[in-house]
Amino acid sequence: MTVDQGIVFAILVATLVLFVWERWRYDIVALGALLAIYLAGLVPASDVFLGFGHPAVITVAAVLVISRGLMNAGVVDGISRQMAKAGSNLTVQAATLTGVVVLCSAFMNNVGALALLMPVAIWMSRQSGRSPSLLLMPLAFGSLLGGLVTLIGTPPNIIIATYRTETAGSPFGMFDFAPVGAGVALAGWIFIALLGWRLTPRRETASDSRDLFHIEDYVSEVRIPADSRIVGHTLYELTSDLNEEVDAVVVGLVRGDHQIPAPAWYDPIEAGDILLVEADSDDLLALVDGLGLELAESRLEHADALESEDIRIIEAIVTPNSTMPGETAISVRLRSNYSVNLLAVARQGQRIESRLGQIRFAVGDILLLQGRDESLKQALAALGCLPLAERGIRLFKPRRIVKAVGIFGAAMAAAALDILPVQVAFPAAALVMVVMGLISAKEIYESIDWPIIILLGAMFPLGHALETTGGAQLIAGKMMLLADRLPPAVALAMLMVSTMLLSNVVNNAAAAVLMAPIAISLASGMDVSADPLLMAVAIGASSAFLTPVGHQSNALVMAPGGYRFGDYWWLGLPLSILVALVATPLIVIFWSF
Repeated sequence: MTVDQGIVFAILVATLVLFVWERWRYDIVALGALLAIYLAGLVPASDVFLGFGHPAVITVAAVLVISRGLMNAGVVDGISRQMAKAGSNLTVQAATLTGVVVLCSAFMNNVGALALLMPVAIWMSRQSGRSPSLLLMPLAFGSLLGGLVTLIGTPPNIIIATYRTETAGSPFGMFDFAPVGAGVALAGWIFIALLGWRLTPRRETASDSRDLFHIEDYVSEVRIPADSRIVGHTLYELTSDLNEEVDAVVVGLVRGDHQIPAPAWYDPIEAGDILLVEADSDDLLALVDGLGLELAESRLEHADALESEDIRIIEAIVTPNSTMPGETAISVRLRSNYSVNLLAVARQGQRIESRLGQIRFAVGDILLLQGRDESLKQALAALGCLPLAERGIRLFKPRRIVKAVGIFGAAMAAAALDILPVQVAFPAAALVMVVMGLISAKEIYESIDWPIIILLGAMFPLGHALETTGGAQLIAGKMMLLADRLPPAVALAMLMVSTMLLSNVVNNAAAAVLMAPIAISLASGMDVSADPLLMAVAIGASSAFLTPVGHQSNALVMAPGGYRFGDYWWLGLPLSILVALVATPLIVIFWSF
């Protein structure tokens, strides 16, 4: 081993350890690795940021924008409207939901497809009186399987396609992944629909928002006496008068026979009003004593005052792309900026008992929010949260759907027929969607998963350094010691399984970047075509079924399903074995050595 190889391996190991540790986000870790290989002299200054102009990076960004355009047009919503017809049979529900997400994920961002269908799965579960855990993990795994089918189904496919130019002179095409990917996706779908969902741990969760959070236990009625000093003042002034140590939220107001959920901040308070206040016993006592109010004898008589035709209580999940992790309700100013009340926060299926204003949000938290429909939609969009069991279905607009599908289809055809390279066809399609009003200028940047873009741009130079220093050849040489004694198909399976294991602890795009040079070096050492080995890496990188950290789809269903870290093995391990058993012969058949 040379000095340069030792340095690149040390940086690689440190990077992987930091990925697994998750102390810093993966894009920050990747940027640190990029800086390290530059300081070590492995990459010249002129090439440090060339990775950000890589065709794979551009294509991934364009696909994310196009996915947003398809969502805005209501393409997936139009499909999900039909899910209620699946009935209450669990096998039929699992087959239908998984089949739809597999199909959608083949042509759009798999996390986006999951995000649109997850509320439907939760709604179906609650309508049937079952735990959502039985459907959410199969749905997440289905989104990963769908990504295997086409070039744009998942970032690893785009990455592997560009690496193929080093060996064959041209990248993989739009549907070159389909013979293997579609076979694997079909086998996985059948397995999940007939048997897989039965392996999913049954986690008992609440049947609806009120059961999960027990709202009534935290909301009290406070009467405004005639001599109170806040009579004539507004709720905004009342809130401003409260000591910062008092954590209380006014979630409703009763005035005579009128019940007003989520009252406006600037309506004056009248004598005799009853405020519905969410607070713990200490904060409630401080509120009553400090402002001269009267505590009602019954804790909550006017429960109906929490909701109305205009005011709703919904659940929303904090997604991996949200701006909320690490923030509090106070720092994001939910009430003042969005006119939305935070009623409760649940984590890992349990309500957090801490004071609401002091809870620092984390990915996967479920928030119970109260507000008007329009306010809730704006808040969720701005904060990057996903509504769960209840959500407004966009109006079905056939013309917008025809436009979006037509633009997308034209881009796919241009790429498939080699009229335009994929890194040109899809940015062009994204631009046309913007011009035609399917995506707003603001949504362009909101739809791009910037941590993934930073990760890819930073990891490509590390993968290149692994190759130029001979590190990839060194690893391939070790694998050759086994491959020389085994058939090529076995070496292919070993490479695929190794990539699978890596993708379960690091981002799948990073796994593809690191394993592709090794696959190329292994093919050179075996004196065979690199195509089947690159295809094995593509399948392995997108088959992260064993952990919640292997893919964003897995992380997204963890809290709503009430899953624990080890739960993913029950379905994930047999599904991983099935993928390897099905993919290996298919690769050998369609991509001969």
